[in-house]
Amino acid sequence: MATMDKPLLTPSDKAPLGSADPSSLSSPEPSPLPLDEPLAKPRVGRPEVSGDAPQLLTRYSHGERLAHWGIAIAYILLFLSGLALFHPFFFWTSALFGGGPLMRILHPFLGVALAIVFYPYAARLWRDNRMSPGDWRWVRTMFAYINRREAGVPEVEGKYNAGQKLMYWSMIFVIAALLLSGIVIWQPYFAPSFSATVREAAAIVHAISAFIMFVGIGIHVYAAYWTKGSMKAMTRGTVTRAWARMHHPGWYRQMVGKAGR
Repeated sequence: MATMDKPLLTPSDKAPLGSADPSSLSSPEPSPLPLDEPLAKPRVGRPEVSGDAPQLLTRYSHGERLAHWGIAIAYILLFLSGLALFHPFFFWTSALFGGGPLMRILHPFLGVALAIVFYPYAARLWRDNRMSPGDWRWVRTMFAYINRREAGVPEVEGKYNAGQKLMYWSMIFVIAALLLSGIVIWQPYFAPSFSATVREAAAIVHAISAFIMFVGIGIHVYAAYWTKGSMKAMTRGTVTRAWARMHHPGWYRQMVGKAGR
C-alpha cells in the first residue's frame, strides 16, 4: 500500500503567529521597568519638582543657628542667675556660678552679651518678620491651628508664621527694656548715677520684662517641641519638603522656585 509523504514545512509554518521563538526563550531581554515596582502616580495640586532636586531645604544658615543657640545659652544663664537675685528662695542657683558674689558680677555682663548677639541677628531677620494682612488673619484663627483644626486657617505666606513674628517683635522691645533697666541698677558702675526712685522703677521694669520674656520663651520652646521637625531644623539647618509644604507653604513655593531656576 502506498503511503502519503508528509508535506514539507515552510519557515513560516515553524513559528506560528503568537508562539514564542525558541531563541528568545533562552535569553530573554530585560524589562525596561522592574515588574514589582508600580508606576509613580502624579501628585495633584503640588508644584512639580525635578527628580534631581534635593529632598531637603535649607531653612537656617550656620550663622543663624550659632546665633540662636548662643542667645539660648545666655538666656538660660541669665534666667538662673536672675532667679537668685530676684528672691532668696532661689538663691541656691547661685552655686551654679561659683557663689553669690561671682554671680552678681556675671549676670549683667551676660545680659550685655545677649544683647550684642541678639540685635545683629535680629537685624538680618526683620524683612521675613514683617506682619502682613494675612498674618493678622492667622492670629484670629491661631487657637484653631493650635488645636489642629486647620479648616479656615489662612495659609502661612512666608518663612515664619504670625506667632513667630509676634515673638520676634516682642523680644526686640523686651530685651531693650531689660538692657536699659539693667544698666540703671548695675552696681557699682552705673547705679550710683541714678536716684533711688529711678532705680526702684528700673527694678520693677526689669522684673516685669524678665517675666514677659520667660513666658515668651516658654511658648517658643513648647511650640518648637509641638511642631515636629522644628528642633531638627535649628540643629541641622534643614527641613524636609513635606514639612515645609505643610507648615510654611508660601516659603516652600519660594524655595522650590529658586531650586528650579
